Amino acid sequence: MAPVTDILHDDELAIDRDLVRRLVDRDLPEHAELPLSRLGASGSSNALFRLGDDLLVRMPRQPGGSGSINLERRWSPLMAANLPVEVPEILAVGEPGFGYPEHWSVVRWIDGRHPDVVGPDHAADESRTQFAGDFADVLLALRETEVPADAYADPALRNYRGLPLITRAEATRRDIEACRRIDGLDLDLDAALRFWEQAMRLPGVADETPPRWYHCDLLAENLLVRDGRLTAVLDFGGLAIGDPAIDLHGVWELFDEPSREIVRERAGIDEAEWQRGRAWALSIAVMTFPYYWHTMPQRCASRLAMARNALA
Repeated sequence: MAPVTDILHDDELAIDRDLVRRLVDRDLPEHAELPLSRLGASGSSNALFRLGDDLLVRMPRQPGGSGSINLERRWSPLMAANLPVEVPEILAVGEPGFGYPEHWSVVRWIDGRHPDVVGPDHAADESRTQFAGDFADVLLALRETEVPADAYADPALRNYRGLPLITRAEATRRDIEACRRIDGLDLDLDAALRFWEQAMRLPGVADETPPRWYHCDLLAENLLVRDGRLTAVLDFGGLAIGDPAIDLHGVWELFDEPSREIVRERAGIDEAEWQRGRAWALSIAVMTFPYYWHTMPQRCASRLAMARNALA
């Protein structure tokens, strides 16, 4: 997670400790005596509150956030049963109330730290070898998990990030142009545009693929490590089915070149999909900077490293 300002979105919902305390006490009275505190780090979709030592309250920050909460309630047990790492266990889903319009969830706390982000100037480090293998195993497990019939029929599991990469062509061009207006963004945007235009000619860039599970945001802020090993994947609110190449974009944030090759070989990713994942890394980065430059500086720093690695 990354430090943030209090307001990230134009339609940000009002959420404070008093509201969360009232909701917890009403819906989960057995936890009414547990201490509650807002975390100093948060995601962009949910405000996070530590409840006692073992629980985490997740409050959607925007109208409509109930959709992600209910998606996680429906599908995260399937992920927990099939992934080789921990997945947050949803213990309860609370109701709207006290002027707050969304469902919210309580999950079991998982210990660990977020992995380091690797920039293009970082030296290769053999200590990332096991982490890279673990990451590849998560990719494989997601892709190999059966997609049941009701998942195919669930519109909540369809996301633009699972569509053919070419559907991002114009939006990414616009995002690159928007980045030119950001003071202090140290990224070669001419090189980014050339890279993107080349990516739009990649094999398979316009092809539909058989739908498979993908997480959508396998980045440092959604992963936990202990002793150099990947131990948990967090935040399944963007879980969907489609082209899983999107799940490769974090490889350019998390790993140096030798470790990236470990991921590629162990997960069996062919050249065409690998390059689509690399293009997704740039696209995700340049959409992040205009929106979060002033509100989530740590996230932007991580995406800048990812973009530079993709362009290197």
